[in-house]
Amino acid sequence: MVTNAASFGRSGVHDFIMLRASAVILASYAVFLVVFAAVSSPLTYDVWHGLFTALPMKVFTLLALIALLIHAWIGVWQVLTDYVKNVSLRGVLQFVFVVTAFAYLAAGILIVWGV
Repeated sequence: MVTNAASFGRSGVHDFIMLRASAVILASYAVFLVVFAAVSSPLTYDVWHGLFTALPMKVFTLLALIALLIHAWIGVWQVLTDYVKNVSLRGVLQFVFVVTAFAYLAAGILIVWGV
């Protein structure tokens, strides 16, 4: 069996499961935020700040951020392997994406836990 070191998972099935799991997490996060905004009639800064200072919301937000990065990585990897045939260029693009994703993760952690 041939394994690809650039793939997020160990196999296509693993990537498929990770993609679906991250999609469920992102969908539930989006639905929660929409329902919260609809239920909170006067949506003020204090209400919004109170939501994001709660520990469960911080954990849920970081889980959603990690799910977003996993989802994006699998999608970018699939697009790059399908459409960028030059191995060197594909490697550089993957490296740039990984560095950017880690920067977003670091910024997200600082922002969420800084509230």
